[in-house]
Amino acid sequence: MPPYNAVTKHITLPDGRQISLETGKLAKFADGAVVVRLGDAMLLATVVSQPSQREGVDFLPLSVDYQEKFGGAGKIPGSFQRREGRLSDYEVLVSRLVDRILRPMFPKDYHYEVQVMITLISADKDVQPDALAALAASAALSVSDIPFAGPISEVRVARIDGQLQINPKTADIARADIDLIVGATIDSVAMVEGEMNEVSEEEMVEAIAYAHEAIKEQVRVQQELGQAVEKSHVKREYPKYDENEELKQQINEAVYQAAYEVAKAGNPSKSGRKEGFGAIKKPLLEKLLADNPELDLKMFGRYYGSAEKKAIRDMMIKERTRLDGRQLTEIRPIWSEVNYLPGAHGSALFTRGETQSLTSVALGTKLDEQIVDSAMVSGYNKFLLHYNFPAFSTGEVKPNRGPGRREVGHGNLAMRSIKKVLPSEDENPYTIRVVSDILESNGSSSMATVCASSLALMDAGIKLKAAVSGIAMGLVQDKETGEYAVLSDILGDEDHLGDMDFKVTGTEKGIVACQMDIKIQGLSNEILTKALHQAREGRLHILGEMNKTLAAPAADLKPHTPRSTKILVDKEYIGAIIGPGGKVVQQIQKDTNATITIEEKDEKGHVYIYTSNADDMAAAVGRIRGIAATPEVGETYSGTVRSIQAYGAFVEFMPGKDGLLHISEVSYDRLPSLEGVLTVGQEVKVQLVEVDKKTGKFRLSMKSLMPKPEGYVEPSERPERPERGDRPDRGPRPDRGPRPERGERPERFNR
Repeated sequence: MPPYNAVTKHITLPDGRQISLETGKLAKFADGAVVVRLGDAMLLATVVSQPSQREGVDFLPLSVDYQEKFGGAGKIPGSFQRREGRLSDYEVLVSRLVDRILRPMFPKDYHYEVQVMITLISADKDVQPDALAALAASAALSVSDIPFAGPISEVRVARIDGQLQINPKTADIARADIDLIVGATIDSVAMVEGEMNEVSEEEMVEAIAYAHEAIKEQVRVQQELGQAVEKSHVKREYPKYDENEELKQQINEAVYQAAYEVAKAGNPSKSGRKEGFGAIKKPLLEKLLADNPELDLKMFGRYYGSAEKKAIRDMMIKERTRLDGRQLTEIRPIWSEVNYLPGAHGSALFTRGETQSLTSVALGTKLDEQIVDSAMVSGYNKFLLHYNFPAFSTGEVKPNRGPGRREVGHGNLAMRSIKKVLPSEDENPYTIRVVSDILESNGSSSMATVCASSLALMDAGIKLKAAVSGIAMGLVQDKETGEYAVLSDILGDEDHLGDMDFKVTGTEKGIVACQMDIKIQGLSNEILTKALHQAREGRLHILGEMNKTLAAPAADLKPHTPRSTKILVDKEYIGAIIGPGGKVVQQIQKDTNATITIEEKDEKGHVYIYTSNADDMAAAVGRIRGIAATPEVGETYSGTVRSIQAYGAFVEFMPGKDGLLHISEVSYDRLPSLEGVLTVGQEVKVQLVEVDKKTGKFRLSMKSLMPKPEGYVEPSERPERPERGDRPDRGPRPDRGPRPERGERPERFNR
């Protein structure tokens, strides 16, 4: 008998595949550990929570890390150390998918450090692990004694060939026109993220509802797993907040109405609103401290924040107006400018209210592509979008430590949005890097990035299929009455105080990407549908404002933008273009100042050419086309004599192609030799007269380009030589009898 008692439960997907959940076999020192398996893909999720609380911590110190082990995919990392290093952007994005749905599921007063680790320990090329990570984490929490309001789960829902599928195989996802990760409890949807091909709001709601049905089954199986593990039956006890109802009532009476009036005043300035609320908080705190010097400041902050939050939320629902005075559907003032940075290949400055993005575009060669080396994917990426959020954008002072998880997530959302409208590789051979620097931030900076990136790319002359805009939607809902208000283009404060942050990006035709986080349970389809339709109205308004600045891509690239083109050649010419040891392509690059890269793909040679001006581009293209052109019989070529033999000369009549110029094809005169007629290196005009069907060798002629001498008769036109027996000067050959065998011949024939 093994020294463990494993418990296993199974989830059946709609297509019949099974996901197994196993606990009790691995990582038994963790508070909870589960192995999730689908096909050959296996994820180990562990969760540990500290038994004691750190001094002064009044929030949930939750960390979620997803990591892929290369060994599980049978690969060795490509890094110098040949080992897994810091989390890649993809691993950070999967970690965020899990973190965003788990965090609201812990009690608000639970401030003990929690660490969730999800590790891909075995890979399957047909299984995408990001759709299993949250399931694994939730299952680990479900078998632990850590307080948790789950279970939850996440699934991928994709529409492939018109059919919605749950966790489809990797190869099929490429054909999907809807690709979403949906997270939910058994009761309601809590998280959505993904991309689409300009789909309608109704199609998106249908996909989310389909995913939720699959999640309900996964949650029920987790509940069964938790019931089978005794440890999870009783959750650990921890000290709750100390309460002072008298103080709470006193603060509420002093704050609620005053905060309601400040919120109702609708000050459009963030700093002005801050001063207004500060004028309530500061004197109240001074008064309470004067009455009670031992006042618990954390308790005061908690009660004050609760009263202020309720006042603002109630004002929005009752008055149907916003903190900055806008109506619920009103978009903040927008202004934008393109070509702001003269040194960039494209740029845009986009400002909406108090949020501003300065975005630049750089166009590079194939050599600038990003190398992708992960456990699941190896390859190259030629479109990058980076989002930076410096501390000064919110008037703060923080050390610059590079992009954090939030920046990676916001940049990825903008990247997925813009990627949907990029031209095909044939239309755009450039490697593109877009960088959005947020200079001011008061809500929806990721959506400002989408708008600025769209404008900057069009300013660069990239032929986008359509312009893209984005908007962040919010929600305030009264739990008791059910009344709610859906907010368009939310402020930072509205994001913090509200129940939903729903970012939607799209073109005039439809949605291309989204990211939704819900802070409450019970979001209905009615609210979701209303939010999406309201978002569409906002998106179209923003597109209209963007069109006032730039309605279509620039007709041409900037003068200082490197020129680029791609030539398709038969793969048999790749070697000729490269030449022995790369000599040919290196010489072309030297002569034309071009950068040339070549790869074989789809049984073709893809030749990428980059130059700084049109003349160099024309020269490089001419050289490549000359090498890759197919010789045609009857065409005249200018060639160079490469060698001379007794029977003729070999002439290079096209780059990399030699043909035989037979001595009889040099002139109409009969030449005993080519000495004094041709020399090595001599330029000659030749005509291709034949291509041998068996060997592919070329036969050239100089004679065919010369005028025929008077009276000249082609050899093929001369009288045919009569048969031997028909010659007039000879009679028929006499019958000599059978030829003797070798051994019977006369002595002189036996040698």
